[in-house]
Amino acid sequence: MRILTRGTLAAAAVLALSSAAAGQSTTAAPETWAQFRGTPELSGTSLASVPDDLELLWTLDAGESIDSSAAIAGGVVYVGTYSGELLAVDLETGAERWRYTASEEMGIGESSPAVSHGLVFVGDLGGVLHAVDAQTGAAAWTYQTEGEIKSSPVVSGDTVLIGSYDGHLYGLAAESGEFLWRHETLNYVHATPAVVDGVAYFGGCDEMFRGVRVADGEEVFAVPAGAYTAASPTTDGDRAYFGTFNNEVIGIDLASQELLWRYEHPRRHFPFYSSALNVDGTIVIGGRDRMVHAIDQESGEALWTYMTRARVDSSPAAAGGRVYIGSGDGRLYVFDLATGEKLWEFDTGAPLSASPAIAAGRLVIGSQDGVLYCFG
Repeated sequence: MRILTRGTLAAAAVLALSSAAAGQSTTAAPETWAQFRGTPELSGTSLASVPDDLELLWTLDAGESIDSSAAIAGGVVYVGTYSGELLAVDLETGAERWRYTASEEMGIGESSPAVSHGLVFVGDLGGVLHAVDAQTGAAAWTYQTEGEIKSSPVVSGDTVLIGSYDGHLYGLAAESGEFLWRHETLNYVHATPAVVDGVAYFGGCDEMFRGVRVADGEEVFAVPAGAYTAASPTTDGDRAYFGTFNNEVIGIDLASQELLWRYEHPRRHFPFYSSALNVDGTIVIGGRDRMVHAIDQESGEALWTYMTRARVDSSPAAAGGRVYIGSGDGRLYVFDLATGEKLWEFDTGAPLSASPAIAAGRLVIGSQDGVLYCFG
């Protein structure tokens, strides 16, 4: 099924560079989870060794709801809150290092920090992208878009990318905040772009899936996704996988722009807001049907599902053959990747819509009652 609208040759040339990595996704280094989903490819996987028997090591009361997923770099946890604050917390002890006030009027929603160039980047619901000194918490620069920001920043080389509800994906100079380019879509840009070989891939609320060059903001292709898309894609070098509000998970070949498969549960038809992970030939994603779904990467067929007690907007993370994911029922779950067997759960008592961050043998996640949890 051919669904390309334009730019076949340009896209093919770009994707040819990734042929050696076909079927492989970049995995976050053991000590670092520097952005939403761990890596610019949004793989959702880590090389860290997480204890089989998790224990709660510390908690921190952030004061307001946490939908932002944490970043971990240099032994520090960074996370945003609905109070409009960006927090830096010691990973080892849970001691607060600093708080940066992004906005006293508009909070930090789902936008999750990215750490690079000695800076922490995060967007707020007032439409401002903030760059903050990672060591001191002092403001480095800000950039105002024309709509709220729920997308998470991604740093590619010297460029930081951010989507806005003003309908644009922006490219800014990471160190200075200088405007480089913006790419216009036809509706909100809610999702976080996945970057592979200099191309940013993202779905939009205009029901399109796009590839945009990081160097200049030029579109290399636009593919009809067939539905409103808020979830961010995960990639494996030559393919992308993402959920939609048409109750489907889609696999797309990035080189040919062909639809590979569409997955939908045979009985429970609910949207997918969670962003998928991609590991060992398996796609794992949470659904608003209260289920965690594992899908075969090649066929698009279900491998296993698990029913939680509420919708699953949290995006899964994986390490060491295990899957970690939160649920609106307030529980953090751990599953065996291969079988779907539930291995462990922890009840926080408040909905978990943020996603786990894994680094240095620890897992960090925030809850909607404003508590940051660290397990190890």
